[in-house]
Amino acid sequence: MCAEHRIQTNLQTKLGLACIIGADISPIDDTLHFMFFKKKRQSMTDKNNSSEQRVFVDAIVQFLSAELCIETTSLIGVEQSESDVKISLPVACKSAHPHLVDGLKKVELVNPDMRVVFNQNIPIMHAPKALVPNVKNIIAVSSGKGGVGKSATAINLAYALHHQGARVGVLDADIYGPSVPIMVGQQHNSPESPDNKYMIPIEANGIVTNSIGYLVKNDHASIWRGPMASKALQQLLNETRWPLLDFLIVDMPPGTGDIQLTMAQHLPLTASVIVTTPQDLATADAEKGIAMYEKLNIPILGLVENMSEFLCPHCHQTTDIFSSGGALRLAERYQYEVLASLSLDPLIRESTDNGVDIIDQHRDGNSAQKYLEAAQKLSTNLINQLEISEEALAQQMRIDITQIDK
Repeated sequence: MCAEHRIQTNLQTKLGLACIIGADISPIDDTLHFMFFKKKRQSMTDKNNSSEQRVFVDAIVQFLSAELCIETTSLIGVEQSESDVKISLPVACKSAHPHLVDGLKKVELVNPDMRVVFNQNIPIMHAPKALVPNVKNIIAVSSGKGGVGKSATAINLAYALHHQGARVGVLDADIYGPSVPIMVGQQHNSPESPDNKYMIPIEANGIVTNSIGYLVKNDHASIWRGPMASKALQQLLNETRWPLLDFLIVDMPPGTGDIQLTMAQHLPLTASVIVTTPQDLATADAEKGIAMYEKLNIPILGLVENMSEFLCPHCHQTTDIFSSGGALRLAERYQYEVLASLSLDPLIRESTDNGVDIIDQHRDGNSAQKYLEAAQKLSTNLINQLEISEEALAQQMRIDITQIDK
């Protein structure tokens, strides 16, 4: 028996019972008798419909929670009408929407002719410091050493989150080696400042960015001491007029020295992601990065392993140029998730060199799909591991200016 038929059968049974009960009552006036039972029947119909609808809504929530691995079901919103179902999700998962619709219809929680509309409401998670205006969550992308593809990961995760339905910005915190302007194809651009106080971030491929690279030419080295570099980063963060963002991805400088520690302490970070390659030298340095963030009580949402293997385009054999399984062993040791293991893919290098979005240009490619999966895992781990900001809860998470948790 299909779900719709089951609802109708239950409803008819209950209404029939009401009529039987009514036959035993003999009111003085036939008109009053008719009006009484008409009102009674409507009341029971409304109550029954409401109860049945609640059951279906709860079932839809449980289904979505299981499919998306969301631990807090209260973050999922469902509104059902006769013609459509409106679903509000707390994670960035746009690529999963068709699969979710097919699943809901397959288990008969949604009628085949119903329209399913998704809305993604990314919550504001608790951070140790007050966040930046209009920025919900700030995620640091870090590495223990240079040359492991940290900046490429930061940019491509930002693109992936954008394609998954989130509003995303990127802050280039690598003061000494800014690469974000080149990676988004805006190296000849500079941010405008209409009021000479705040900069307007530069939009590229659906995300907004700011970097010291927009302000200092490539042939002018940033020969600054640590405090000066930290101050420059604070200005970039706080003097940029960010639009409303679900995520601000921060491309941190590589290493775990004084400047990295100072920046991590002064930035209002919500969480972090660690980037490494499989080789022992890289994972040893990544371990130091994990230790730094754990000491600072900044949650780590997972690890990204770059250059995990090389697939020869001619013989199609796989070669582990930089060893294998390093990130997985590290993740098991510290109980973190590997968000993605990315191969040595020429498309990653080409897209970042040419300032194009790899997902937009090569969506069906292996690397693009892995970035999309990593973005969804990052978004899911964020709400599963952290608590929602108390101030955001008090304001029902409908706030644009997010000076929260002071």
